[in-house]
Amino acid sequence: MELLSFSRSPSVLNFSGFHKTIGMDEDVSISKHPMVNHLDVRNASFSVKRFPRRLFSQFIGLYPILLYAYPSFSAPMMDMQEPDIVRTLKLDSGVRIQEVFEGDGAEAHEGDMVEFNYVCRRSNGYFVHSTVDQFSGESTPVILPLKENQIIEGLKEVLVGMRVGGKRRALIPPSVGYINENLNPIPEEFGPRRSLLSHRNEPLIFEVQLLKVL
Repeated sequence: MELLSFSRSPSVLNFSGFHKTIGMDEDVSISKHPMVNHLDVRNASFSVKRFPRRLFSQFIGLYPILLYAYPSFSAPMMDMQEPDIVRTLKLDSGVRIQEVFEGDGAEAHEGDMVEFNYVCRRSNGYFVHSTVDQFSGESTPVILPLKENQIIEGLKEVLVGMRVGGKRRALIPPSVGYINENLNPIPEEFGPRRSLLSHRNEPLIFEVQLLKVL
């Protein structure tokens, strides 16, 4: 295919394989190139009267190639940052733990007395109970020993290994949840207590923040 090029000089038109000098006031009709038949030249200014549909389609087909070869043709792309990876751990008991963020304080071990805040929800996200007031933001953290028959087994597994300042989210199956009404944490008020125990036979989601190891 022959290439078509225009010179900015007011008196010279250059086409590959074709050359002609014209005057400033001379009307020119060019038919030596199939593409030029659709150009009208007056006073060395160019206006496109008709653009062949086939050439338009070819240009549209080449446009993505131009964008790839010449990135400056396209709008600048914003830097995309990869989302933080949330580590999920599944324990033999069926508890699934997500490390929301790690603390930098003392580590909790089995048998330790710990202070923590928590939010308890059903597996569908429905709120059940929390030590943090949803409206005022005030908290009444609980203090419990990480011992058998003192705290629900699933929550003990979540807290063991945490560091002060850390936060974890866990799905606790009923087999290691409130298997009896004497296990903690449980609200003292009758209404919240009854609400929590009414869901003890289903998986519960606990979001826990460790405040202190005593």
